[in-house]
Amino acid sequence: MRFSIYQDSLIGARASNQDRMGYCYTRDCLLMLVADGMGGHMRGEVAAHLALQVAASTFQEDARPTLADPPAFLDRALRRAHREILRYQDMHGLPESPRTTIVACVVQQGRAWWAHAGDSRLYLLRGGRVMLRTRDHSKVQNLIDLGMIDERDSATHPERNKVLNCLGSPFEPTIELGGDVALQPGDTLMLCSDGVWSALPEDDLIEPLTAGSVMTGVPRLVQQAVGHAGPMADNATALAMTWEAEGVGLSSDDVPDGAITTTIAVGLIDETAPGDAMTEDEIERTIREIREAISRAGGA
Repeated sequence: MRFSIYQDSLIGARASNQDRMGYCYTRDCLLMLVADGMGGHMRGEVAAHLALQVAASTFQEDARPTLADPPAFLDRALRRAHREILRYQDMHGLPESPRTTIVACVVQQGRAWWAHAGDSRLYLLRGGRVMLRTRDHSKVQNLIDLGMIDERDSATHPERNKVLNCLGSPFEPTIELGGDVALQPGDTLMLCSDGVWSALPEDDLIEPLTAGSVMTGVPRLVQQAVGHAGPMADNATALAMTWEAEGVGLSSDDVPDGAITTTIAVGLIDETAPGDAMTEDEIERTIREIREAISRAGGA
C-alpha cells in the first residue's frame, strides 16, 4: 500500500478538546478513526479516548496482516468500545456513562469499508468532488429525510446538536456499516468531527483537500473551520488519507512482517479520580505525542 495521511485537531472556543483521532496500519491493512466526546455528558474525552484504544487494540489482535472480514471487524471493534465505556462508568461509580460519536474506516487490498455512530462523518473525494459521505444519526438528519426541513436550514436549526446514536449510551448503539468501495489513485478519504463539517459549506470543506496534499490541506481545513465558526467554534478534528499518492507519502512495504504502525497509544487509560476529567495539559500532551508519532512515521 502507498498513501499519504495526516491528522490535526484544534480546541476551538471550548474549554477542552474532547475529540480524539488516530490510525494504525500493517503491511496490508489501514485503520483510521475519529471520535468526538460528547460534551453534554460526563467525561466525553474519556469515552473518545477509550473508543480509539479499544478499536486499535482489536485491530492489533485481528490484522494478521489483513482482516478476514473488514465489516465484521468494524462492528465488533465499535461494540467492544461501547462495552468498555460502560465498564468504565461502573468502575468509577458514575451517575451516567461517558459518550462519544465515532467514525472508522478500513482500507485493505485497494478497497474501503467504514462504520459510524453519531454525526462524525466520512467523506470520499474523487476528482475534486464528494462521491459519498456518511449519513448523520441526528434529529436534524431525520427531519431532512422526512422532508420536514431543507438541508440548507440544518446549520441554524435549534436542534442541530441533538445526536440520536453514540457509543456509551444506556442502549446498544446502531453501528452503521458502509463500503466495499474500490479506491482509485488520487482518491481521498476524510474523517472528521462535526466541529469541521458543520462550520463550512461543502465547497469550502473539500477545497483544502483538493488544492494540495493532505499534509497541507488538513491543517488548513481545521484552521478554516475554527476561524469561520469564531466564538462558537467547537473542537475541530480531521484525518485524511490520499490513496496511492504518486511519489509521496508512506509505503506499508516498510512495515516488518507481523508489525503494526500506530499513532494510538494502546493500553489502560490514565485513571483519574471519580468526578475528575482529563486536564487540558493531558489533552495537549496526547495531541503532541500523536503529532510526534506522525512525524517519526514520515507522514508530516
